[in-house]
Amino acid sequence: MVLSKQEICRLLATPAPLIEGFVSLDEQLQPNGFDLSVRDVSVFSSAGAMGASKERTISKVTAIAFDAAGYADLKPGPYLVTFNEVVNLPRDLMAVARTRSSLLRCGVSVPSAVWDAGYHGRSQSLFVVHNPSGFRLAQNARVLQLVFLKLSAIAESGYNGLFQKENL
Repeated sequence: MVLSKQEICRLLATPAPLIEGFVSLDEQLQPNGFDLSVRDVSVFSSAGAMGASKERTISKVTAIAFDAAGYADLKPGPYLVTFNEVVNLPRDLMAVARTRSSLLRCGVSVPSAVWDAGYHGRSQSLFVVHNPSGFRLAQNARVLQLVFLKLSAIAESGYNGLFQKENL
């Protein structure tokens, strides 16, 4: 079951709100999800690695400054965005994300992973400019819509991986 706007709104008002740190509830709350907005954007500055078990090396990044008008001019290529919002998923909800359609129409995608039940943190996602002319990104721009899915049963244990409590 996908959560409705009304159910998301109800979960925003709980003692451990589903999402904190949003810029504009009126703009970000959607009929079937919640838009995440850009806090920071960075360029990759080192290689990463993924081993067979929990072995991994996360790529280093270098922050890109927003100009006086609050924009960053991005050339074609991959970037890492950090969101403003802190997500607090209870153990009976997971989330998936989709790129906002306006970005797709500009040749930009925001591939992302699953947000597991029990995750708590300020997430990051890949941000890819495919458009050969580049893209101009504003700080606080809404770039990704989280869609919340109710689990058939409460997870016995929530997410407990490397990114739990990230960027807090």
